[in-house]
Amino acid sequence: MRSPDSLVIVGESIAGVTAARELRTLGHTGSITIVGAESQGAYARPPLSKVVLHDPAAEDTLRYRLDGLDVDLVREPAKAADLDDRTVTTRTGRIVGYDALIAATGADARRLATPGQSGELVLRTLADARLLRTRLATATSAIVIGAGFLGMEVVSACVARGVPVTVVDVDPPLQRILGPFLSAAVTARAERHGVQIVRTPHFVTLAGDPVCGVVLAEGSVLSADLVISCAGEVPNTAWLDGSEVADHLGIGIDRQCSTNVPGVYAAGDVTYLRAEGRRAPFWSNAVAQAKVAAASALGLPPRTTPADDYFWTEILGLSIKIVGPLPVAGEPTTVEGSLADGSALLRWDLGDARATVVAYGIRKPVPKLRAMANLLCD
Repeated sequence: MRSPDSLVIVGESIAGVTAARELRTLGHTGSITIVGAESQGAYARPPLSKVVLHDPAAEDTLRYRLDGLDVDLVREPAKAADLDDRTVTTRTGRIVGYDALIAATGADARRLATPGQSGELVLRTLADARLLRTRLATATSAIVIGAGFLGMEVVSACVARGVPVTVVDVDPPLQRILGPFLSAAVTARAERHGVQIVRTPHFVTLAGDPVCGVVLAEGSVLSADLVISCAGEVPNTAWLDGSEVADHLGIGIDRQCSTNVPGVYAAGDVTYLRAEGRRAPFWSNAVAQAKVAAASALGLPPRTTPADDYFWTEILGLSIKIVGPLPVAGEPTTVEGSLADGSALLRWDLGDARATVVAYGIRKPVPKLRAMANLLCD
């Protein structure tokens, strides 16, 4: 395979920026063009819910830098791609040609409002975080729809501001992601902080215009000043309409981050692994996939795999760092410390040469957690 001269990355995301860095690290000396929809450039999204909702000064730490990478930046959204002619067209009609393409356009927040219904809040962009932070300053109540990582981090911001908050989901907090044992611990901690947890057998709808509550499955209505939807993401694939690269799940990739079109690769929240048939929109996966996509685009063996079982969240002042497959079933094999006190090291031996290690409220560097998990697998 001849190494491509020109690389185009669509998406100035963590995946897009990481791919550009990896291309240079691997020795690519040709052109790299990043086509990005964010007029202010790339920035880290995980801190939006973990830090920015609490501290405006944290915004100064978000930016991703491209210094020294010799990258051409086109800061306007991609509108279309011609995968036969190998071109990307931007919103203003600019046409950018490529030898190889890496799609890293991420995802948008899934919205529950009906067309024309106003007042729903989401948290995906810096603008979203700024708006929610402003609204939290005067709110007297909040409802968060979705008890995943993002939802529980938003719940934590509400509690920190003294805003009474209710979280609504089909399952207990984080159960789908972490499993029942860790979910029970997080649920107990949330209840101790006064969080109201409402489970519903079906998805909710939004009440009012502007939105002022949620309608539960049985028809009852919960009302609040703020209603924040943390109900997942929608992959940004509209620019690929008609290309057969994307479907309702996003852009399907293999373990080389190749799509079903030669010369087109993808990484980050816009993707799903075809072999698994499900999305895994986590920061750690976006970074890993970007490195794999960059290597594959250059015809080189990747230095890593397209999935990284590392997860981190902070809920109600408690840091939770995880290395290993999720969710975990049953009780941990070993526990060091006290889960009730929010200071424990947990370990699950999974019985198939895999292990999951969790630092629950204790300081433990990620490399040490990785070493512990790998030690169990040797």
